[in-house]
Amino acid sequence: MNAPMDRGAVTGSAVRASGTISGTTTSDMPALTPEQIEHAPAPVEFTGLDRSGKLIFAGLMLGMFVASISQTIVGPALPRIVAELHGMEHYSWIATSAMLASAVAVPIVGKFSDIFGRRAFYIGGLVVFLLGSILAGASQNFWFLVFARAVQGIGMGTLMPLSQTIIGDIIPPRQRGKYQGLMGATFGISSIAGPLLGGVITDALGWRWLFYMTLPLGALALWFIIRYMHLDHRGDRSPIDYWGMATLIPGLVLALLATSWGGSQHPWTSPVILGMYAAAAALLIVFVLIELRVPSPLIPLRILANRVVAVSILASFAIAVAMFGAIIYIPVFAQASLGVSATESGAILIPLNIALVLSSIVMGLVITKIGRYKMILIGGAATMLVGYILLTLLDHQSSSWALTGAMSVIGIGLGMSMQTYMLVVQNAVAQTDLGVATSSVQFFRNVGSTVGIAVLGSVLAANTEPSIQKRIAELPAPLKEKLAASGGVPAGGESNAVLDPGALSHMPAPLVEAIQAGMGDAMHSVFMAAVPFAVLALILSLFVKQLPLRTHN
Repeated sequence: MNAPMDRGAVTGSAVRASGTISGTTTSDMPALTPEQIEHAPAPVEFTGLDRSGKLIFAGLMLGMFVASISQTIVGPALPRIVAELHGMEHYSWIATSAMLASAVAVPIVGKFSDIFGRRAFYIGGLVVFLLGSILAGASQNFWFLVFARAVQGIGMGTLMPLSQTIIGDIIPPRQRGKYQGLMGATFGISSIAGPLLGGVITDALGWRWLFYMTLPLGALALWFIIRYMHLDHRGDRSPIDYWGMATLIPGLVLALLATSWGGSQHPWTSPVILGMYAAAAALLIVFVLIELRVPSPLIPLRILANRVVAVSILASFAIAVAMFGAIIYIPVFAQASLGVSATESGAILIPLNIALVLSSIVMGLVITKIGRYKMILIGGAATMLVGYILLTLLDHQSSSWALTGAMSVIGIGLGMSMQTYMLVVQNAVAQTDLGVATSSVQFFRNVGSTVGIAVLGSVLAANTEPSIQKRIAELPAPLKEKLAASGGVPAGGESNAVLDPGALSHMPAPLVEAIQAGMGDAMHSVFMAAVPFAVLALILSLFVKQLPLRTHN
C-alpha cells in the first residue's frame, strides 16, 4: 500500500536539506550526508488509502470505538452495580481507576511504540482491554471490579493514542484531517450509543453484559489488525528510561489521586491532600531532571520546546476540562433542576454528541481541502465558549430546548477543536517523535478530564446545600410556617433527595421548586467555573502558529 513505509526513511529529504520540516529544525533530527540526500528517493505523494490501508483504518476505528464506548456505556448502570457489590461509599473509584491506569499507560506506550513499533503494542492493548472486560463482567465484589476497570484502563491508554499515532504513520498531515474527523466522529457516536445501550442492556440482560458486549467487537478489531496491519519500522534501540518510569508513574498517580479525592474524600487543605501533592511535585521534578540527562528520555522535553506543540497540548488540556464539565454535569442539571426523568437525562447529551460528530467530519474535510487549521481552532474555541456562556444563563425555569441549544453549540465547538489539535501536533514534530507527541496530547486530555471532574465536582459539592437552603429561606414566611407545622421544611440533606423522584414526590410543590431552584444555582456555579477553561482554550488558539500541512510523511 502507499502508506506503510519505513518511517525512519528519508521521506523528507528535500525539505530537510533546506533546514526545516514543518516548523521542526534539522537540529531536532538526525543529519543526512550529502550522498544520502543526493541518492534518496523522492517523497512518495499520498493518493489515498488502498484496500489494505482502508482495512487497517477500519480496524483502528473499531478499536477506538470499543475503547471509547466502554467509558460511556457503564454510566447508567453504576448505581445498580455499586448497590449490588456494596461499594456506594467508594462510588467514584469505578471511573477513577480506569482513568488513572489510562493516564499512566499513555506516555509509556507512546515512547515504547516509537522504539519498538506500533503493531505489537496495539495488539497487546486490545488483548489487555478484552481481558479487563472479561474480568469486569465476572466481578463478584466491588474491589475486584475496580481492579478489572484498571486493567481496562491500561488497554484504553494503549488503544486511544496509538489509533491516532498509526493514522499519523500511514496518512500525511495534508490529507489527515478527514480521517481524524472520522475518528472523532467514532468517539462521538460511542458517546451517543453508550448511555442509550447501557440502560437498555442493564434492564434487559444485567450490568455484566455491558462488559461482555465489547468482546465480539474487540475480537473483530483484533483480527483486522493482526491480518492487515504490517507497518515497516526502524526504531531507535536506545536504552529504556527505567528511572523516568519509576518517577513518572508514582508522581502521576499521587497527583491525580489527590485531585480526585480533594474536596470529596478529604478537604483540599488537609494534610493528606497537601502531602500527596508535595510528594507528586517532588517526584515529577526528579523526573524532569532525569529526562534532561538520559540519552533516550521517556518524554523528550525538546518537543515541548516547540511552541506549536506546547500551546496545542495546553489547549487540549483546557478543552478536556470544559468538555467533561459538560458531559458529566449537564445530566445532573437536567434531572435535578429541570426535573426531567432519569431516562430523559440519560439521553440529554445526544444533541451535543450529534453536533460533535457532524462538526468533526465537516471540519476534517474542510482542513483537507484548504490545508489550513488556525481559523478552525479559533472558531471552535470561540464556539465552545459561547455554548458555556449560554449554559450559565440557564436556571430551573429554563426549557429543555434552551439546554439543547446550548449543548449543541458546545458540541460544534468540540468537534472543530479536538481532533484538529491532534493533527496540529502531529504535523509539527518529526516522524520519529510521532508516538510520544500523540501520546502527550492524549495524556494531557486524560489529566484534563480527571481535573475537570474533580474540580467541578468540588464546586458542585460546595454550593449545593448552601444554595438549596438559601432558596428555602426565601420562601414566604406564612408558607414556611405552614410547611414547618406539617414537618415539611428539611434542615439539610436535600442534595441527596433532589435526584430521587420518589423523595420529591412526597414534598409540597413550593418546597420542590425551591430545591430545584437551589440546584440550578449550584449548577450555575459549576458552569461558571468551566468558563475560564474555555477562555483559556480560546486564548491559546490565538497563539497557535499556522504551519504548512505536509503532503507526505
